[in-house]
Amino acid sequence: MQYDRRKAKRAQVNLSARWEGVLERREATITSLSANGCFVLTGGEVSSKELVRLEIDLGNEDPVFLWAEVVDQSYDIGFALRFTSAEDTDVGRLAAFVEELLQKDPAAQE
Repeated sequence: MQYDRRKAKRAQVNLSARWEGVLERREATITSLSANGCFVLTGGEVSSKELVRLEIDLGNEDPVFLWAEVVDQSYDIGFALRFTSAEDTDVGRLAAFVEELLQKDPAAQE
């Protein structure tokens, strides 16, 4: 059994996103989201500890913009990110969005 480093509850989602790393800029889908990080379903090449700029569409709200570090990757499937910095308003909006998702559907937690 592998040790799970996640410190926050995650919601299973299907959110459009865009990311930009050192070598690429691509469209993506966020499939797992917490206030601390996410999984980005996408093609493209990233490396461990790479800093990525991420834009996540929150449905009917304006997108949030975050900086994140690559913490894990699955070749040609996507990668996991840990959020490192963002504007305070975006951090608050993301945390409220995730909390609302978790309250609506506790079964969606992983």
